[in-house]
Amino acid sequence: MFALPARLSAKSSPALIEADARHLARVERAVAGQLDVLRARLEAERLKPGGGGQATVERDLEVHRLGARVRALERYGRDLCLGRIVHGDGAITYIGRLGLTDGDGDRLLVDWRSPAAEPFFGATAARPMGMASRRRYRWTGGRIVDYWDEPFGDDGAPGADVALDEDAALMASLAASRSTRMRDVLATIQADQDAIIRAGSAGALVVDGGPGTGKTVVALHRAAYLTYADARLAAQGGGVLVVGPHRPYLAYIADVLPSLGEDSVRTCTVTDLVPEGAAAVPERDPAVARLKATLDLAIDAAVALYEEPPGDGPVIVLGEDELRVTAADWAEAFAAPEPGTPHNDARDQVWEALLAILLDRLRGAGDDAGAGSPDLDQFDAYGLGVDDPDAAFRMALTRDRGLLEAIGASWPILEPTDIVGDLLTVPAYLRRCAPWLSAAETAALRRDVPDAWTVADLPLIDAARDRLGDPERARRVRGDRLRREAHRARMREVAEDLIAADDTELRVMSMLRGQDLGATWEGNVVGDEDGGDRLAGPFAHVVIDEAQELSDAEWRAVLRRCPSGSLTVVGDRAQARHGFAEPWEERLTRVGMRQVRVSRLTVNYRTPAEIMAHAAPVIRAALPDANVPESIRSGGEPVRRLPRAALPALLDGWLARHGEGVACVIGDPGVAERPRVRSLSPSESKGLEFDLVVLVEPEAFGDGLTGAVDRYVAMTRATRELVIVEG
Repeated sequence: MFALPARLSAKSSPALIEADARHLARVERAVAGQLDVLRARLEAERLKPGGGGQATVERDLEVHRLGARVRALERYGRDLCLGRIVHGDGAITYIGRLGLTDGDGDRLLVDWRSPAAEPFFGATAARPMGMASRRRYRWTGGRIVDYWDEPFGDDGAPGADVALDEDAALMASLAASRSTRMRDVLATIQADQDAIIRAGSAGALVVDGGPGTGKTVVALHRAAYLTYADARLAAQGGGVLVVGPHRPYLAYIADVLPSLGEDSVRTCTVTDLVPEGAAAVPERDPAVARLKATLDLAIDAAVALYEEPPGDGPVIVLGEDELRVTAADWAEAFAAPEPGTPHNDARDQVWEALLAILLDRLRGAGDDAGAGSPDLDQFDAYGLGVDDPDAAFRMALTRDRGLLEAIGASWPILEPTDIVGDLLTVPAYLRRCAPWLSAAETAALRRDVPDAWTVADLPLIDAARDRLGDPERARRVRGDRLRREAHRARMREVAEDLIAADDTELRVMSMLRGQDLGATWEGNVVGDEDGGDRLAGPFAHVVIDEAQELSDAEWRAVLRRCPSGSLTVVGDRAQARHGFAEPWEERLTRVGMRQVRVSRLTVNYRTPAEIMAHAAPVIRAALPDANVPESIRSGGEPVRRLPRAALPALLDGWLARHGEGVACVIGDPGVAERPRVRSLSPSESKGLEFDLVVLVEPEAFGDGLTGAVDRYVAMTRATRELVIVEG
């Protein structure tokens, strides 16, 4: 169980580790036993027939739940244990990535997200939270290769079973080599970080901090914590969405959430929120990008132009009768949809309202003539009037080409890309919908190709999709309704044939005329499955990293997916490439957030002091009040400057000297990637960290604030060594 190196022989004392070894052996046996049971249950659930409807949903949910538990236990085994806390009364609680009990119901591990585990992360010397000591483990290959104890007592005196080494757990974690995936740091979460992780989910919580302060770590752990512990989110459903700055970031954090016991959180970039983001290119002109960030406010006006009622017409022929649709009929029907109903979804409401208006008129005309309702038998081919006096009339209207063409022209099903493409290619349309734009601004926004999408267009497409609703879903709903009507008609025809052929004394087939059968017939029609957009939401909670870069339109796109207003916002105003002059509270209130709190992290755990001494002046020259965090580590390699020609030898030598770790060349796209060497732009390096960072011609990153931010971000990715290559 313990495999401590010779240099840690003092920690191998049986008095220190025997109790832990026995407990961890119980953990290992309990994990093996649970896996046997869970795998059998999972296989049984998978073999169950779905049965359709709610039964299928419940089966699939149980398969997902069991599968997630199996994956978590298989992933870690006895490594599930993070450490232990010894309470003031001598009781011991072991903390795990997941909760675990044995076959007798004894609690072996307490889930790290539970209230009982909070002292393991939140206790400090000044606030021991009832603990006598805390122990953290370091695992390698399923064996404990080191552990660290921190005593907590009124007199500060350690107990006999404590190995003093309280700072080493954090420092060992910080000094460890990096890889292509974010490291597991759960066991070394600090008290200031844990307080943010466990903060309530109401409103927007901003985690503000400079490079290396652990903002991303806090955000991801907070996502896992909230899905487990916050009943408010569980009641709302919808889960958690994590929005990152770029794809390398998403790959980097891929292992974190599963390692925390949570594998149902969805991740994406802002450009992933709409399908068109896959082919979108950056907006070349920053001024045009700023203008487009205001155009999502014009979408309502653009769609409203397709919701204007027509004048009189058409004339509908119903056998020997004629019925004219008047302008007043259209106006009344167009006013029927509830406010906020998406345009494409509202079309059905307009249609139903129009049918009701025409039915009322038809009944009124018959009553005025003293003849009752008009004779519908002339076009009631299937005897629908037996069940529903209006059914035949509704079917006749549904098949009237003139009426269908009229509603199709006046309230068409719209595609969001068509709306945005028209705004950007038809100046008159843009001026009508965005009257605040000047003639010069309208001209700057105009382009010839409607679907030449840029990243700045994506929030507009998202706003249009939200205002319109899914056009394909609207078509599917309409198709399902028409299929049901046709199916019902066919079933009625079959029923009438069976009744006519029934020569039994009791005439049992006459029961087929009963209205109760209508629902049964319709229930046999299978509609098109609506898989939906996995990123459309709504989500109960959203985490946004590098949030200082989002435009107002992008913020609104995110907020549309989070009606609860519960967000974790992660960023650093000093790392905003295009400036961030407002306080967080003002910025987020302006884009529609109702409740904003700010928590600040000020300790740089990642970047050695030697590197920060070079990075801090770079950002402060452009932004004197930048919140530069204070490094707690020193002793890193001195910052070096080398000629450009030395770059290949530098990388080869580093790889030869270091058998593990990752290097990154920033600013030279011509450098070929190789194992353990990345090549990224400054913006692509945001949120990542590397043992060695090589900056190539950093002065070429640009002038002004943008260039300074790119240099500052790139320099602070280094955890051990920074080399600047020039010339």
